Amino acid sequence: MRIIAGEFRGRPLLPPEGEVTRPITDRAKQSLFDILSPRIEGCRVYDCFAGTGSMGLECLSRGAIHATFFEADRSAIERLGKNIATFKVGDQSTVRKGDLFKLLAGAPVTGKADLIFLDPPYRFLKEQPDKLLQLAKHFAEIHLALGGLVVFRHDANDHLLLPPLNVVDQREYGGMTIEFLQRAEPPAEAGGPPSTKS
Repeated sequence: MRIIAGEFRGRPLLPPEGEVTRPITDRAKQSLFDILSPRIEGCRVYDCFAGTGSMGLECLSRGAIHATFFEADRSAIERLGKNIATFKVGDQSTVRKGDLFKLLAGAPVTGKADLIFLDPPYRFLKEQPDKLLQLAKHFAEIHLALGGLVVFRHDANDHLLLPPLNVVDQREYGGMTIEFLQRAEPPAEAGGPPSTKS
C-alpha cells in the first residue's frame, strides 16, 4: 500500500493487520483517483470504514484541506494514527472512533464533506442493507455539501440503490464495483456539477 500521487507520492502506508479491512489495489486506486483528481484540491473528505486511511490520506496528499476518518476496529485505528503521524497531517485530520452509523446520525463536527468514501465490509450489503440506506439519507440530508460526491465500493455481484443519492457513474475493476453518487437536487439547481464520466 502506498500513496499514488501528490505531496506524499510513493510513500508507503502501514497496511491493515489480518482481514479486518479490505484495501484497494494500487491499480484500481490509480484509476479511481484519475477520475476524482479535479475535485480534490481544497475539498473536505469523509473516509468511512477508513481502515488505515488510504483514501483520506491520498486526498490530503493531493491538496484536500481536511479528512475525517471513521473507524471502529482498534488495530486499524492504531495503524491509522501512525500513518497520520508519519505524514504529519494531524492538523488536517480528525479520527472518529466507534459506530459509524451512530456518529453520522448527528451534525458534522468538521464541516460538510465534498467527497465521501463509503467502503463498508462487503457483508453489509446483504446483512444490513437498512443501515446503509439510513446512512445514505444522513449523507444527503446532513453531511454532503452541495454538489458533493459519494464513492461507494462494493462487490460486483451485489447491488443496492441508496436513495436519495443517485448513481451518476459506475466503474468495475475485476470483482469490485465503484459507484459515484450525488444527491438529487431540486429542479431550480439543475445543471449542477459535471458528471464524473471521463
